[in-house]
Amino acid sequence: MSRSVLGLDRVLAVLAALLLIVAGAATAAWGAGELDRVWAASPQRLNLQTASDVLATAWWPWVAGLVGVVLAVLAVWWLLAHIPRRGVPSLPLPGTARTGRLSIAPDAPVEVAADVLAETPGIRSARGRVLRDRGRLVVALDATVEPDADLLDVVAATDTVSAQLAEVLGRDDARARVRLRVARHARHQTRVH
Repeated sequence: MSRSVLGLDRVLAVLAALLLIVAGAATAAWGAGELDRVWAASPQRLNLQTASDVLATAWWPWVAGLVGVVLAVLAVWWLLAHIPRRGVPSLPLPGTARTGRLSIAPDAPVEVAADVLAETPGIRSARGRVLRDRGRLVVALDATVEPDADLLDVVAATDTVSAQLAEVLGRDDARARVRLRVARHARHQTRVH
């Protein structure tokens, strides 16, 4: 969610809260007969004849339909604006000024790192992605490990691949997260020596 959407959420939440507080207080004061102390022109009764007249006009269904379509479009936009986007499309390279144009697409190096990790004996498969998690840049590698794999070799391989990937990305703020899953059944492959 972008900062502008988050700011709009906060402003609208404050406005809705203020509107509900004022409406609730006014309704309670009106019901107690005390509203005329604050608002001298407050009505003693509600007359809904004007609303009934508006609802009976020929243009009302068209306006109501148009307002409904506009509200539906706004609701879809609102929902789409709140979908978390955790992926990172590009990263500025170190030494690049804020207005610079040098950047790296992190997907390719992360895919290569996952492929290198998958070549490690005992690792069945691996995949990776770069994402923003709670404001931090995270390189997430997920690997499926054979049940009979040597965990010391697997950990050493993940450390090596993570260090190489950090070197390629050149980012000190990137954190590596390696998640290892153990396969349920060993895959027996014939090995050629």
